[in-house]
Amino acid sequence: MAEIIHTRKSLTTNPLKCSAPLGAALAYLGIAGSVPLLHGAQGCTSFALVLTVRHAREAIPLQTTAIDEVATIMGGAENLEEALLNLTKRMKPRFIGVATTALVETRGEDIAGDLKLILERRPELKDVRIVLAKTPDFDGALEDGWSKAVTAIIDSLVEPPVAAVPLYQQVNILPGVHQTAADIEWIVETVESFGLVPVVLPDISGSLDGTVPGDYIPTTYGGTSVEAIARMGRALHTVAIGEHMRAPAELLAAKTGVPCTVLPTLTGLGPSDEFVALLTEISGRPAPSRLRRQRSQLLDAMLDGHFYFGGKRVAIAADPDLLTGLAGFFASMGADIVTAVASTANSPVLADVPAARVVVGDLQDMEDSAAASDAELLVTHCHGRQASERLGVPLLRIGYPVFDRLGHTHRCTAGYRGTRNLIFEVANIVLGELHEHTPDEFAHAKSIVEETRHAGATSATC
Repeated sequence: MAEIIHTRKSLTTNPLKCSAPLGAALAYLGIAGSVPLLHGAQGCTSFALVLTVRHAREAIPLQTTAIDEVATIMGGAENLEEALLNLTKRMKPRFIGVATTALVETRGEDIAGDLKLILERRPELKDVRIVLAKTPDFDGALEDGWSKAVTAIIDSLVEPPVAAVPLYQQVNILPGVHQTAADIEWIVETVESFGLVPVVLPDISGSLDGTVPGDYIPTTYGGTSVEAIARMGRALHTVAIGEHMRAPAELLAAKTGVPCTVLPTLTGLGPSDEFVALLTEISGRPAPSRLRRQRSQLLDAMLDGHFYFGGKRVAIAADPDLLTGLAGFFASMGADIVTAVASTANSPVLADVPAARVVVGDLQDMEDSAAASDAELLVTHCHGRQASERLGVPLLRIGYPVFDRLGHTHRCTAGYRGTRNLIFEVANIVLGELHEHTPDEFAHAKSIVEETRHAGATSATC
């Protein structure tokens, strides 16, 4: 069991975590016809918008209530009402997801009460589903905001099951915040291969997958529909990925009676087997030959790649669930986790990280620890590139954000296929650091051996 260390620094110089409101906004982007609305200052939303646009390289319909100095003192209910009316009139969304920021939460406003009164007196908003998630910046990080937003969506939109209506062959999938569009596509393909119908919440594979619509659409142009969310209570089972998705999964189970299973990760042979075994149990069907072949390919990749993992000293910095999943993957391949840094301490899974200790801190903590432990590979998002340059240690970019490389949205690390790809990516990074030996190096090594032998002979004669 890893020891959890809380740093006592008074200043963060190289932040690791992204804010909870941003995590909520990302979740809202997985709903069809959606507009995420950050209830806070315009500058806060601008930073989140720029970061998300750079990461996804897509048009992001992120909006703000633009709280100013007066609204900060007097209250922001009027700003919220005006923003909802303007968005409904101009963008005609089917869904508006509101996420609060620290600016309005610190004042202690009754935002849920304000929203209820707004909806009661504004008939213009009756055709728009509006959901509120309380996500102040000072409480949690990306995983927490994503979880709270999904919980709020389930609480507001999922309808109680009707006893007279038979169950669909439906399986609810609640992906974690670090699942890419390619990860979700693999999950959907796998569920469908068992004859089941997946409903993914949120589904960024339909809204942030790099497609170009024929006409300009001001809202999200893909994702899970409001109608599909309402029917989640008529599924056979719910599968949540990551400990941060336990709260929404358990709320869905309590509200509808649909049983749920929380899988820590989908990266690695063991986690992939667990997911396939669960689908086999739910459907009553054996695993299709396509999945068996993917599993065989993964086993071959593990045999080919373990030479480049064994004994490799790895430093990882990420959100708790991503950190735990990655650390388990590297450890299963024979690597040593010499540095583990988490963005928050809000998850019980940190104790399961296969490392001596887990530091709750920032990227500076990762850099200092990696230097002291002679790490040979850094694993974090693209803000770790400066540490990589200073230490002269290669960087595996993973998580959020990754804006200095193309194709991250289509990078799969889930399941047999994704784990195989990740093994090859890491092995190729290690191979790229190796160099071919020249004749001069062999001659130099030979001279050192001869000098050692001569020194040994001289010592024996004396």
